[in-house]
Amino acid sequence: MISARWLYCLVLLLATESCRLFCQAASKSKENVMPRPHDVCDGVCKNNASPCFQSCPPNSEGNMKFACKAKRWHKVTETCHTLNAHSIFEEDKELYSVQSSESTIRTHMFNSGLKTITDTLMEKCPKDLSCVIRGIEKSPRIPGNIAVVVQLLHNISTTLTKGVDEEKMQSYSAMANHILNSKSISNWTFIQDRNSSCVLLQSINSFASNLFMKGHLINISHVFIHTLGTVVPRNSLGKNFTFSMRVNDTSDKVTGRILLTTEELQKVPSAFQVISIAFPTLGAILEASLLENMTVNGLVLSVILPKELKNISLIFEKIRKSGERKSQCVGWHSLESRWDRRACKMIQENSRQAICRCQPNKFFTSFSILMSPNTVESPVLTYITYIGLGISICSLIICLAIEALVWSQVTKTEISYLRHLCIANIAVTLLMADVWFIVASFLSGPIVHHNGCVTATFFVHFFYLSVFFWMLAKALLILYGILIVFHTLPKSCLVASLFTVGYGCPLVIAVITLAVTEPGKGYLRPEACWLNWDMTKALLAFVVPALAIVVVNLITVTLVIIKTQRAAVGSSMFQEVRAIVRICKNIAILTPLLGLTWGFGIATVVAGHSLAFHIIFSLLNALQGFFILLFGTILDPKIREALKSRVTSVKWISRVSEDLSSEFSCHPTKGPS
Repeated sequence: MISARWLYCLVLLLATESCRLFCQAASKSKENVMPRPHDVCDGVCKNNASPCFQSCPPNSEGNMKFACKAKRWHKVTETCHTLNAHSIFEEDKELYSVQSSESTIRTHMFNSGLKTITDTLMEKCPKDLSCVIRGIEKSPRIPGNIAVVVQLLHNISTTLTKGVDEEKMQSYSAMANHILNSKSISNWTFIQDRNSSCVLLQSINSFASNLFMKGHLINISHVFIHTLGTVVPRNSLGKNFTFSMRVNDTSDKVTGRILLTTEELQKVPSAFQVISIAFPTLGAILEASLLENMTVNGLVLSVILPKELKNISLIFEKIRKSGERKSQCVGWHSLESRWDRRACKMIQENSRQAICRCQPNKFFTSFSILMSPNTVESPVLTYITYIGLGISICSLIICLAIEALVWSQVTKTEISYLRHLCIANIAVTLLMADVWFIVASFLSGPIVHHNGCVTATFFVHFFYLSVFFWMLAKALLILYGILIVFHTLPKSCLVASLFTVGYGCPLVIAVITLAVTEPGKGYLRPEACWLNWDMTKALLAFVVPALAIVVVNLITVTLVIIKTQRAAVGSSMFQEVRAIVRICKNIAILTPLLGLTWGFGIATVVAGHSLAFHIIFSLLNALQGFFILLFGTILDPKIREALKSRVTSVKWISRVSEDLSSEFSCHPTKGPS
């Protein structure tokens, strides 16, 4: 009887428990299949609409903020997170479920702030900080979780200012490695605090600076953060740290190297420790979170050094290997949260790597290379440049040939002689400039052919300046003839003055530019044989004189137009005034064309992303020779008349030769019988 009762109770208990479990499963199933409510931040919106907020998916806390852009809702920030005290300390989950009252108290304590999580971490595993690694690594890399880990790492670095050993550094790096994963880069864009990536970099460097080594090499390697540390003895013969890491799961490895020279090491009075950290993805994370438009093109390398070391050398392999895109050596300014070029100097560069000399201090401990976004890469530009230069060179050769052919006929008066002297020298100088430009483009760059690049750049600078100064000489000639008296000086003096302006002034400017900038290696650009802009602004030695001459010539044309309107038709100066007007027309056509060319050159700097400006600049610049042939020679009526007379005389001579030849063939001379 008792046994039957026990059996009945057992069956009833099992049925009750089964019903409870079935109801729970049904409830959970109903919760899982519950349709998601319609997103209020979807669809069309008005541009002046207020920000829209949307709740996070189930099992996460926080919200998502959307802003109306181009009449569509776009996510701006996201605070959704699953990491909290309940999940980050995974080993305590069973304890929470059993001790419900204690769990409520502790959960309230944990949710009061991240500082509490740090305090609990210090209590649970102060020796190696490992009790949170599993919980962090299992969490999804959503923006809110990334922000939680960043704040946790920051709190750890400010709490632990001493006693940091290899075990703690290993755990700290594992936490950082999780949020530095290449798959999380896009999520950094939506973190509410834009400075989170800066806080992360500063926290890692601060924590590493407190690392104490016991004399052996430390090598803590994760996929997205690698730490090397060693103690350098006194009088060491140089030291280097080499890193080789993947930017993502599929890319090839990219290397970075830190070099400490013997000369620098001699400045430290005793043995010291050096800690270096490499990050393959942090550059892209900084770019994404800060919305920067400068692309980091190498590893980010941090170094912890004694203050006596003022200079280090860094070798960066480029992630995107391109000879067309120039690089900049930079240091991360910890106070201003930005990349700063003042911290480093480019030593050498080619398409694969860049060598930088940097000056670490309390503000600069992290370094990398940036790839400029303003360079437009297009094969169309290359084709336009070389085809256009070919047309320009052929046009200039034809121009000089025509000038030589009709020289004696079109230079009978003094003013026409001086005019054609200017045209011929403009053609010669532009021809030489184009030839040297092609020579410079075939050199592989300043790194391999430094002396050749210096020579080519000097002559390109000199001859292009000469083109503009000969145009200025034409303008001064006009002013002299119109405003003063044309025949007060002998022709030899005028010719000497024109050559002084046309060749002397450019030579002085080119020589001074070379002498001032080349000793400091600031004459050339790192990536091409042309005047430097980033370091010394040597390019201004060409741009400023050229554009100033364009302005002067346009003012000259205006003055001549005003002056010649008053000239009487019956005056004795009428013939010379007509000649001067022809020169004025020539300058009025050529000056805007040549000036417009370099005006579009400035536009390519201001609007560097516009391919249209680059194409127009390359087209106009490459066809300058054709413009000179067309407007300076072919459209000149005097030259056309001279050519016609030359062609007529050639035909007449040819006809006479044919007549004589036929006469001779009809009456051959008889020899002696």
